[in-house]
Amino acid sequence: MTGETIDSILEGSLRLIQPRSGYRFSIDAILLGRFIRPRPGCRILELGAGCGVIAIMAAALYAPREVAALEVQAELTELIRRNAAMNGLAAVHAIAADLRASAIPALRNASFDWVIANPPYRAGGSGRRSPMAQRDLARAESAAALRDFVQAAARYLKHGGKAAFVFTSARAAELIGELRGARLEPKRMRLVHPRLDLPATTILIEARKGAGVELEVEPPLIVYASKGVYSEEAKTLLGTP
Repeated sequence: MTGETIDSILEGSLRLIQPRSGYRFSIDAILLGRFIRPRPGCRILELGAGCGVIAIMAAALYAPREVAALEVQAELTELIRRNAAMNGLAAVHAIAADLRASAIPALRNASFDWVIANPPYRAGGSGRRSPMAQRDLARAESAAALRDFVQAAARYLKHGGKAAFVFTSARAAELIGELRGARLEPKRMRLVHPRLDLPATTILIEARKGAGVELEVEPPLIVYASKGVYSEEAKTLLGTP
């Protein structure tokens, strides 16, 4: 369609339809899709799924029984359905609903093995607002805030289930505090640096519902070896030459 593009990821093994001028996914979404470690046959829920890139990756890479992709914007929910069909991934199904709702008919509390999310990075009231609704909802807390995402993850996870988030490292302490407040104990964490000589910009974190205190901090992920040149690990994760 005129207002859309079709983009390939993971060495062309997956194709994604995206809005040409609306919100488009970044490499952070792909890094989260690679960071998670679900077992085959599990049930996965993505919160705020956008066009469904992480849900599509999860279904393609990990052989889950089901991937539910929850998205509040109806036009993006339809895009998830089209992307799942285009990639032949029957395990993915899109749900149009607000994650802040106390009850969503298509979802049952405490029923998922994994919940994954790429919440808006900018806190409510901070930074410039995008005039485009899709970008504004995805980048800034103009609707659902970080706490809403964490509480939804806690609500839908089974006891012992795992939540994984990609988020700005500038708010890492806030994310960890919200997770622990919802009884989602951080178990695995990795910081993402643009280059080896630059501070981290992104955090990848896995938490487990009802677990004890013990956190593994993995080696840092360096995205670029030099300006405009991906590191060897980033090339592998992103599926780029």
